[in-house]
Amino acid sequence: MRRVVVTGLGAITPLGVGARNTWSRLLAGQCGIVNLKSRPPEERWKGLTSEVAGLVPTQGEDGWRPGEWLKPDRSMSQFTQYAVAAAEMALTDASWKPSLQSDLDATGVCIGSGIGNLEAIYDTSIAYQDGGYKKVSPLFVPKILINLAAGHISMKYGFRGPNHSATTACTTGAHSIGDASRFIAFGDADVMVAGGTESCIHPLTFAGFGRSRSLATQFNHDPAGACRPFDASRDGFVVSEGSAVIILEELEHARNRGANILAEVEGYGCSGDAYHMTAPREDGSGALRAMKQALKNAGVKPREIDYINAHATGTKIGDVAEAKAIRTLMLGEDGVQSESNVTISSTKGAIGHLLGAAGAIEAVFSILAVANDIVPPTLNLDSPDVGIGFNFVQRIAQDKRVGAAMSNSFGFGGTNASLVFTKHP
Repeated sequence: MRRVVVTGLGAITPLGVGARNTWSRLLAGQCGIVNLKSRPPEERWKGLTSEVAGLVPTQGEDGWRPGEWLKPDRSMSQFTQYAVAAAEMALTDASWKPSLQSDLDATGVCIGSGIGNLEAIYDTSIAYQDGGYKKVSPLFVPKILINLAAGHISMKYGFRGPNHSATTACTTGAHSIGDASRFIAFGDADVMVAGGTESCIHPLTFAGFGRSRSLATQFNHDPAGACRPFDASRDGFVVSEGSAVIILEELEHARNRGANILAEVEGYGCSGDAYHMTAPREDGSGALRAMKQALKNAGVKPREIDYINAHATGTKIGDVAEAKAIRTLMLGEDGVQSESNVTISSTKGAIGHLLGAAGAIEAVFSILAVANDIVPPTLNLDSPDVGIGFNFVQRIAQDKRVGAAMSNSFGFGGTNASLVFTKHP
């Protein structure tokens, strides 16, 4: 089996444009969650129970300006635009812009999204209802297909390796990275552009998740305090947008071209809860199976995991289930001696829940934790009521040697994935 390493990162998040810009603001304890009520047109947000979201900023030195990354293209939805820009950042970071046909044939793309483009679906449905067939744009289908993010990246650079998209709710980003790593491990590609992207800040999103009682509603007056992973006052997740893309590469391929190796992808595990449409198993057994599979795949013992980037979205049930799974894993056979030796943080407190892109941006944070030996904080964690005794990295980043990090992602439908990244010598 061929070994897989990470050689480039790109991201667009509620903390700004750029993976390392986002990382520095995350470590500084900044938050990108804001109130939506004043976002024009203001009337569309009336009557919603949750008024907070993680929005990609458009102002400031590191704000999102599509013209800096893309030529005008009416077929590209915003989630696709984010992915194309994040891919450009990652490819530049990896110094991988091949021109030889053999290199183009050996480079693939695996970018997924959970929801993609609700705006086009909503607007086109109304246009069709009011005006019929001729009111439907010929670009409607290309704008809503999830795989068009990967498709546009492949076409832009001429990458003719595997062209793949996962769409597994909030596990999408992790599945995309894990699947891409296996394309390389099994020899289908030498390089993969992998990650997730999402942009569905739309009233229908908030109405749908709101009706399922999934969203944070008690902190509309305090957006920065709305996402509260593991905290006793948590009351739901915060919808966010953005994209994260990483460049995966076969180890010898990276070495031969002198690439900067940030970390190694050692493990990938998947599982299903087979339990409920939206709720995890209360004992966390589905999540536990994914983590165990990832460790088995990596050949790593639980006690060797120095940091866990938790999925923890700030829901009452989800955070409890994940904490139980982590406790069972880390304090069981081949585990650590005490809860204080288990270091966990949920970076959603700073950026909210990027849905289909969550697993990808959290993989980026895990990779940077391994590369820089620093653990990002869990914001808004004042009074943990689960995982008592764990080192939750409350509010302030911690310096810590991170030889191995695990990143967890779980989604509606009971789909689970865990990734293990290790320090490369």
